[in-house]
Amino acid sequence: MSAPVALVTGGASGIGAAVVTALTRRGYSVGCLDRNPAPNIEHSVAVDISDGPAVTAAVADLRDRLGPISAVVNSAGHYEMVPVADITPEAWHTMLRVHLGGLVNVARACLPDLLESRGTLVAVASELAVGGGEDDAHYAAAKGAVIGVVRSLAAEVAARGVRVNAVAPGPTDTPLLAADNPCRTPEYLNSLPLRRLTTPQEVARCVEYLVCDATFSTGDVVNVNSGAVI
Repeated sequence: MSAPVALVTGGASGIGAAVVTALTRRGYSVGCLDRNPAPNIEHSVAVDISDGPAVTAAVADLRDRLGPISAVVNSAGHYEMVPVADITPEAWHTMLRVHLGGLVNVARACLPDLLESRGTLVAVASELAVGGGEDDAHYAAAKGAVIGVVRSLAAEVAARGVRVNAVAPGPTDTPLLAADNPCRTPEYLNSLPLRRLTTPQEVARCVEYLVCDATFSTGDVVNVNSGAVI
């Protein structure tokens, strides 16, 4: 019997790379979509997930290589801190295209396989979608939209056996969080109940749980944030 197939976006680094490792350990054949090369992942396609036709073609490529997809993890992201008055229309559109558009593009491309396999989709949102954050308005808005899509799609496909959930990490120790980000300062870390950043591996373990074990769960958001939002 062939291994089940998972597709992970943003799998070249950070949370996505940790998810690739976790799902591979659980017996999945994992394909990756990422704007950047993923030399350590055998089945990887370089693509901008905000480009719908390109995503459709990339998913078809991975399906031809690996077989039908039964699990999808959308973790590709984009982040910057900008005061709301300084957010340009282009910056607003980019943030929404990557997070909201990317999720919808990937879900549309993979949904026929997920319906056939009664599979599962997990999206990476953010605690900022719930709590907001200074200089984070366009990022928080995009991630809030991700949660809205997750809950709506979960309701749409639950009767056909497909589960759709999200994880909402707090500040996580990945390259996306710049060295000078305020979330890395002792003052911020000491404000967290756990006094530290979340690790990519911790987020990946929650994703793995939702994909592999939480057969009762759909439309849920699991908070992985060192207590930033309680």
